[in-house]
Amino acid sequence: MSGLPSRRGPELPYDLVAGVKPCATGWLVAAAKLHGVTFAPEEPRVIETFVDVLDQRPAFSIIAVGGPIGYLPEFVPGGRACDQEARALLGRRGGAVQSAPVWSQVEEGANGSLNGLSAVSRKLLPRYRELAVEMAPYRQRTVYEVHPELSFYQLNDDTPMRYSKRSERGREERRALLEKKIPGSERILDAQLPRVPYSHLLDVAALMWTARRIFARATVRVPQDPQWDENGLRMEMMR
Repeated sequence: MSGLPSRRGPELPYDLVAGVKPCATGWLVAAAKLHGVTFAPEEPRVIETFVDVLDQRPAFSIIAVGGPIGYLPEFVPGGRACDQEARALLGRRGGAVQSAPVWSQVEEGANGSLNGLSAVSRKLLPRYRELAVEMAPYRQRTVYEVHPELSFYQLNDDTPMRYSKRSERGREERRALLEKKIPGSERILDAQLPRVPYSHLLDVAALMWTARRIFARATVRVPQDPQWDENGLRMEMMR
């Protein structure tokens, strides 16, 4: 019927893109308003569930999420093709790319076998399950898998970062790069959020940058010819 308001709300003079990273208390979100060449980061926040990320109003045009989309049905050494190719691209920083769990581990969680999973992946399994439950092929028009180190690789002119983000030099290196490439990034980097470490703020700012590139259709798929999982999802990362 004509005259009824849209469920999405009024048309806005800008688009919203977001980098999203799983964290201890939910999902860390760094969003930015995008209008032409203007890119304006907002204050980061933690949103409790991934459903709530999807249901934000105004809605995010692009969500670049630092978590797996698509899973192998059984263990393969090195993980998915996108995991393996990302490591190869990153060279000395490739160890930051964890192999995604297999589907049964995500589905069964702590009640199933966790063999082969890193400590980080085990801790994040509940978040990965949230993401998996909400994903469907049509959502891959909006929600894309990314990895912070691939985002930094692209920001750094397709060169791996020199130092690990676990070191002070690595964190300084990443901050300097973000401040150079993203005006206003200090709104994210200087935020004080309970139980959100500084390294997460660095990561989510880089993911937000990749969300902008996805919106502009300027990203590269890793790999170029992705695998598909049993639910029809492309297993790929964007950079």
